[in-house]
Amino acid sequence: MKQAGRVLLGALRREPVLCAAAVCALLSMLLTPPSAAYLGYIDFRVLVLLFCLMAVVAGFQLCGVFAVLAQRLLAGERRMRFVTLVLVLLPFFSSMLVTNDVALITFVPFAVLVLGLIGRRERLIYIVVLQTIAANLGSMATPVGNPQNLYLYANFGLKAGEFFAVMVPLTLVSLAGLVAASLCVRPEGIRVTFPQKAALRHPRRLGLMGALFVLCLLSVFRVLPYQALLVIVAAALLLFARELFARVDYALLATFVCFFIFAGNVGGNETLRSLISGVLEGNTALAAGVSSQVISNVPAAVLLSGFTDDWRGLLLGTNLGGLGTPIASLASLISLKAYLRSQDARPGRYMLVFLAANGVGLAVLCACAVLFSR
Repeated sequence: MKQAGRVLLGALRREPVLCAAAVCALLSMLLTPPSAAYLGYIDFRVLVLLFCLMAVVAGFQLCGVFAVLAQRLLAGERRMRFVTLVLVLLPFFSSMLVTNDVALITFVPFAVLVLGLIGRRERLIYIVVLQTIAANLGSMATPVGNPQNLYLYANFGLKAGEFFAVMVPLTLVSLAGLVAASLCVRPEGIRVTFPQKAALRHPRRLGLMGALFVLCLLSVFRVLPYQALLVIVAAALLLFARELFARVDYALLATFVCFFIFAGNVGGNETLRSLISGVLEGNTALAAGVSSQVISNVPAAVLLSGFTDDWRGLLLGTNLGGLGTPIASLASLISLKAYLRSQDARPGRYMLVFLAANGVGLAVLCACAVLFSR
């Protein structure tokens, strides 16, 4: 019994969102008993796209692409403003293609390393907080930037023009704000050197990953059927990079499945469906943003999409709702964990700066979203 309890506690610590999603799915089965109809709840296209993108991006990481890029940008005589700007904009732009999670996993530890090498650890909280905001806001610019965008883009059958018309103006505002915030440091000169020079590894695999990533984008934009994409990616991994199967975030895929089941079961109950639809009517963006603060933006997108056709409100609410609390976007927890592992970490101060910066960003972007919608 004690062993089972320890296993359960360990699972809750490692994957709290998956555990919560599983509980929701199980409870919803009281409304609609399990049947073959459950298969109709699951969006297999989204699951396939997520799987393929995660595997390909993991391949890029193993090839050392991001480390080489970062070192080439920063090594040598630099100004502190330039270093700060590069450290913040790297996750901003990279998240558009490799997701906010991967951008932070890659560049937050890199920032810890760089600031330690140049003796500027006192800037770490400010820069890591800006990196976190940058990854969450940069990722909203593209359908593949984060899981909720990929899901909403596929679920509502959006066209590229529709998506970019909503998200690009807010992305440009975000970029301007991040540049301004990055330049708010003393203009001192520093020298950045690395103990070991990063180099590209497995050049042939890098070419393969590049080709597979292009196929992923073609599938996202509905040029290539997702079934064909799955066959091609799975075959390529089996033949040339089997270790990438282990680097896929299967907990995220399982979380999606659980929320698909929960949303399908709840949506099948007319009373609950009418109640939730009534709450969302005319308030979709607000409801999505508030929900994101509590359950994070990916589950909010999946759950609420079954009760409204307002894709624009969901897109805005879940992307802007990624700012705010640390759980509003689970990518924010990646930064927090990385910072807590750094030397002389100060959790209390980090949270104060995080909440203040996110609050300012959220207020400015919400005001811009209202202004642009008029």
